[in-house]
Amino acid sequence: MLETVILITVILLALSFDFINGFHDTANSIATTVSTRVLTPRAAILMAATLNFIGALTGHKVAKTISSGLVYGDVSQHVIISALLAAIIWNLITWYLGIPSSSSHALIGGLVGSAIAFTGRIDKIQWDGVLDKVIIPLFTSPLIGFFVGFLVMKLIYFIFRSVSQHSVNKHFSVLQVISSAFMALSHGGNDAQKSMGIITLALFSAGEITNKDVPFWVVLACALAMALGTSVGGWKIIKTMGVNMIKLQPSGGFAAETSAAAVIQTMTFLGAPVSTTHIISTAIMGVGSAKRLTAVRWSLAKSIVTAWVVTIPVTALIGMLVMSILDVFFQ
Repeated sequence: MLETVILITVILLALSFDFINGFHDTANSIATTVSTRVLTPRAAILMAATLNFIGALTGHKVAKTISSGLVYGDVSQHVIISALLAAIIWNLITWYLGIPSSSSHALIGGLVGSAIAFTGRIDKIQWDGVLDKVIIPLFTSPLIGFFVGFLVMKLIYFIFRSVSQHSVNKHFSVLQVISSAFMALSHGGNDAQKSMGIITLALFSAGEITNKDVPFWVVLACALAMALGTSVGGWKIIKTMGVNMIKLQPSGGFAAETSAAAVIQTMTFLGAPVSTTHIISTAIMGVGSAKRLTAVRWSLAKSIVTAWVVTIPVTALIGMLVMSILDVFFQ
């Protein structure tokens, strides 16, 4: 009976994390669309929520990485609870501060820290998987996002160099709706899979499933939780990404969203649980830099990058702390 209660607790926490991930990362797909006034906030959020739901139904490779590629064998449900609580705590802190940090890496950091605290050993962690699927993409995908955004924006400047700004804005207003939709679809396809993977890991550890294939009801539940979270909207982070970092025109919004979505789709295909927040943020920086380096508020960008770097170690420490507290109650 107790095991069932704990498993249900894990599932509810994972869906709560997915919901929080949704409203924390709403800005990923619609910040530029709202800031350029191509769509109203209400219309943009409705579109993002719908396409996040659809995107979450499109694959399982990232979920497989979370459930099978980071820790060996099964893990205690207390470890999973600690990891989820660590990620939720960090997400709420960064949301309150308006900092676009990574929900994905918060969850992974929490899982690694909790597993180490529970076993008192580091060999429970698949360090090669953490390096290949997490650490390397953590640094490479934002850089790729920056350079792709920079190049796409430069190409747009070159192609439309003889066209008036008004005409360019008019045409790209339509295209930006499409690019924003592509970004929302890509966000759902990568981010919702993290919760799918953690629930699958919990079900496997509890003996409810015999392998780590993601059950369809888990896919559906996580897709719905993320869509509902997205529908709430994270306005502080939308303002940080879409307004405070750089003033964008519709052409710049299109370039940033298309570049970021293409990078995210590639990483999802490879099964890498990347940060959609990192990638869209650096794509926006790349687009701004294509105009001129001073167009980007680099002081704000610096604080965002700092949050990225510290997310995994901080959430690992939070996971260890939460695991230590749970040990007191479950000894």
